[in-house]
Amino acid sequence: MKLAFVYVPVKDMSRALAFYRDTLGLEELWREGDGTVALRAHDDEAALMLDQVDSDSAPGPLFVVDSVADFYAHHRGALDFLAKPEEIPGGFWVEVRDPDGRTVRLLDQSTEAQAAPTPTG
Repeated sequence: MKLAFVYVPVKDMSRALAFYRDTLGLEELWREGDGTVALRAHDDEAALMLDQVDSDSAPGPLFVVDSVADFYAHHRGALDFLAKPEEIPGGFWVEVRDPDGRTVRLLDQSTEAQAAPTPTG
């Protein structure tokens, strides 16, 4: 398990990018459509994941695991999962509450290799 992102839900991506990227100077790493952008301070391994949402989702850590399905199966009775694992671009993610009720997110990149284009010719 590795800390990959601090998940930051935002209501207005333009306003969030103006603050985090343009004012604080964080480097844009990638985008998933118009609703999700990853940023990081230049030498940090972990990054911020800005995610435009309509709800009041809670910010919190996002850890990468080898397999969300395996983690879910192994910890299903012991942890407070908010829902079953969901497919996302490149893999799966799941949310769980820590003992104080904060949301912790876990993701894997299990389908990323399968989505790579196949060379033709």
